[in-house]
Amino acid sequence: MSTHRRARLLILFASNLVVLPLSGVVASNSTTPIDNQTSNAIVSSEFIFEQAPFPSCHASTIAETKTGLVAAWFGGTRERNPDVGIWVARRSKNGWSKPVEVANGVQLTGERYPCWNPVLFQPDQGPLLLFYKVGPSPDEWWGMLTTSTDDGASWSKPARLPDGILGPIKNKPVRLKDGSILCGSSTENTGWRVHMELTKDLGVTWQKSEPLNDRVQFGAIQPTILVHRSGAIQILCRSRQKRITECWSTDGGKTWGAMKATSLPNPSAGIDAVMLKDGRALVVYNHTENARSPLNIAVSADGKTWKAALVLEDQPGEYSYPAVIQTTDGLVHVTYTWKRERINHVVIDPRKLVLRNMPDGHWPQ
Repeated sequence: MSTHRRARLLILFASNLVVLPLSGVVASNSTTPIDNQTSNAIVSSEFIFEQAPFPSCHASTIAETKTGLVAAWFGGTRERNPDVGIWVARRSKNGWSKPVEVANGVQLTGERYPCWNPVLFQPDQGPLLLFYKVGPSPDEWWGMLTTSTDDGASWSKPARLPDGILGPIKNKPVRLKDGSILCGSSTENTGWRVHMELTKDLGVTWQKSEPLNDRVQFGAIQPTILVHRSGAIQILCRSRQKRITECWSTDGGKTWGAMKATSLPNPSAGIDAVMLKDGRALVVYNHTENARSPLNIAVSADGKTWKAALVLEDQPGEYSYPAVIQTTDGLVHVTYTWKRERINHVVIDPRKLVLRNMPDGHWPQ
């Protein structure tokens, strides 16, 4: 990082140093947002770890428990390497704990496969759930689940999900009004296809939808779910067609409309979204068709017209695979891959976001 760049970051932190009542987050000297027009919305930015037992990491996830935040990601020599496992850190008032490996791909035969794409989810009632995948590649992986009854301090023996069920493939599930958990999933072995999975008993039994796209018009994976105040459910997906795609359901996820392109670009990289308590939808994504920088936030009142809200990163390198939640105090927490070396954690006050129009889908200058 250049001296000039670092000086700008230190000035930003000096003007926005905040201690949060819930999780004790304070600004650190990690990367920070560069969008000066909306920098007041940033509460803090920090690396979850400065050093770790692994050289490479990716695909973070974050959840709020009754005692604080929990984050997870996969880490190892590099993606697809058999030594890649699932790592977890917990945040208290003293900061993030050291990363601990809580799952790996070692089989009963002794053979070891890489782990992939952890997803944390804390139901209103019940243990903290940690879904992840194991297998040599996304074409051949299978779904796994482990649970924690002490907010991520210890974990149950991992169990394999039923055949044909992968669980949430990258992004957090949502809990529907009837108590069931709706998960966005996808497959890559016969083309990129999105489907939905639902469990009413915290992952014991499952229902699965038919694919929501035909692979021809859109090759799409990794849906994130938004439940609007009207009751309509919207999914946003990563695609190979240089656009974030969407599908809508008006009957609680039983049936879905056709997949369509949104106005938001996508370089075939992971996204995540959250429905805010004020009824707005917020999405974190790379606003580009061909790279994993910049990393952006957009907000919509209806899930259809999106407005520019924040640029989290805009320097060369990979800033990707975001995860986003809103905690009980109303703040938004985003984690994302920072150059495949670290996981960054940014805290945002959504009330302070300054929204700007995006004519023809172009980010405003």
